[in-house]
Amino acid sequence: MPRILITTGDAAEDLEVLYPYQRLLEEGYEVDIAAPTVKQLQFVVHDFVASFDTYTEKLGHSWPADVALANVNPSDYAAVVIPGGRAPEFLRLDPDFQRIIKSFFAQNKPIAHICHAVIALTPLGVLKGRRTAAWPACRPDVQLAGGTFVDAEAVVDGNMVSARAWNDQPAWMRAFVELLREKAPVKS
Repeated sequence: MPRILITTGDAAEDLEVLYPYQRLLEEGYEVDIAAPTVKQLQFVVHDFVASFDTYTEKLGHSWPADVALANVNPSDYAAVVIPGGRAPEFLRLDPDFQRIIKSFFAQNKPIAHICHAVIALTPLGVLKGRRTAAWPACRPDVQLAGGTFVDAEAVVDGNMVSARAWNDQPAWMRAFVELLREKAPVKS
């Protein structure tokens, strides 16, 4: 069965890791979670409080990483998912993360990213000329990277499927699973 990679780390958005993880397992894919090191990761939950101008952050679930980014061979995987939260802030600096993601783009394999994950893509030069959704506050990052920001629940641009945030996940995963069924189907 095809394998899917989720690249993440501490402070990733809880729902943006666990929803695609479980949804892809449900479809019959094998899913590995890769992080800078193999350890128990601590996710966070971003939510809204009426009196705040921005979202708040609370502790979410913890979950084990299956593989260290340094040990990931992108050719072993059919697709990659990049969750948001704060993990993309430090993942974008990780040379192994950069190597992995550039490989997926170079091989035109399916890529799904959501919310703040886009900030991990902007320094890689992979958004130039592409349409992408992201958390609205990331619009300047997308534009500075040469991309076109689209305020929509699921944006498909070739091999890339993106969304604004966790509340867009049903549309985001529907679009991604459709792409996977075409590019990397599960054989029964």
